[in-house]
Amino acid sequence: MPNPPFDDPLEWFDAWYSEASQTISPDPDAMTLATADETGRPSSRVVLLKGWDADGFVFYTNRQSRKGRELAANPFAALSFYWRELGRQIRIEGGVERISDDECDIYFASRPRGSQLGAWASMQSEPLDSFDTLLGRIAEFEGKFGEAVPRPPYWGGYRVVPDRFEFWESGEFRLHRRWEFRRGADSWSPRSLYP
Repeated sequence: MPNPPFDDPLEWFDAWYSEASQTISPDPDAMTLATADETGRPSSRVVLLKGWDADGFVFYTNRQSRKGRELAANPFAALSFYWRELGRQIRIEGGVERISDDECDIYFASRPRGSQLGAWASMQSEPLDSFDTLLGRIAEFEGKFGEAVPRPPYWGGYRVVPDRFEFWESGEFRLHRRWEFRRGADSWSPRSLYP
C-alpha cells in the first residue's frame, strides 16, 4: 500500500474535515463520543466538535451528565467521524483533560440565549417526569437572569488529546483502505492495516 498522503494526522484530519464541511449538511462536525465508567462499561453518544488544534479535539457538555461522570472516573475517550457521502471515517483515541474556566466562559457567552438557559434548566441524564417540568425550569431561569446568562459552574468543555488516529476510506468489495497513526515520543508513527 502506498504511503499515507500526510505525515501528520492532524493535517490529514484538516483536509478531510474541510472537504466534509463543504459537501456534507447539516452536521459535518457530528462525532460519536465513547466513554467508559470505572468498571470499563462503555457508552457512546453523538456530540458536536467545537474546535481542534495541535492540543486536541474540543467538545462541551454538562459535567454532571453520564459522560461527565464517566470522564471523571476514567479520563479517556474515543471519537469517531463518519462521512458516508465521502466514504470516509476517522477514529481518534486519547486521554481527556478539562478546558479552562476562561475558555468555557468565552464559548458559553457565544451560544444562543435559549441554549444558555437550557444548560441551566436541564439536569442532563437524570430522570424527567414530564417535558412540562423542563419547560417550567427554563421559564424559571429565564426570569432569574437578564440578557447576560452566566455559565453554570457544572457546565464546561473537554479536550481529547489524541495518541491514536485511524483513517478509513471505503473500497470496492469491502477492500477498504486503513491507516493508523500512533504517537511516539516526538513524532507520529504510521502504518497500514488490513480492512
